[in-house]
Amino acid sequence: MKRLDRRKRRKKKIIGTPERPRLVVYRSLKYIYGQIVDDTQQKTLFGASNLSKEIRDEVKKAKSKIEASRIVGQYIAKKALEKNIKKIVFDRNGYKYHGRVKALAEGAREGGLEF
Repeated sequence: MKRLDRRKRRKKKIIGTPERPRLVVYRSLKYIYGQIVDDTQQKTLFGASNLSKEIRDEVKKAKSKIEASRIVGQYIAKKALEKNIKKIVFDRNGYKYHGRVKALAEGAREGGLEF
C-alpha cells in the first residue's frame, strides 16, 4: 500500500495540460503501460503497452522486460511527436524510478520527448 500513498502525494502536484500533458506509467508483473493524458479536458490522448500491435513483434525479440519497456517508451515518444507533443510531465504513478519505469522514461527521452 506504500505505492498508493506515494501516488496520492504526487497526484496533488502533477497535472497535465494541453501544452504539457502527463505521461502516466502502470506496471503489472508481466506488462507495462504508458498513457498520455490531458487533465484539464480529462482525456487520454493515446496509450501504448508491450501488447500494442505496432510493436508486439519488436517486444517479443527483447531479451528482458527492461528492454521491452524501453521499446514502449520509444514508441510513446514517436506517437507523441506525431501529435506535436514535445514536452510532457512524467507521472510514475507511485512506482520507484527504477528498473522498468526508468527504462520507459529513458526510452521516451531517446525518442525525443522532454520531461
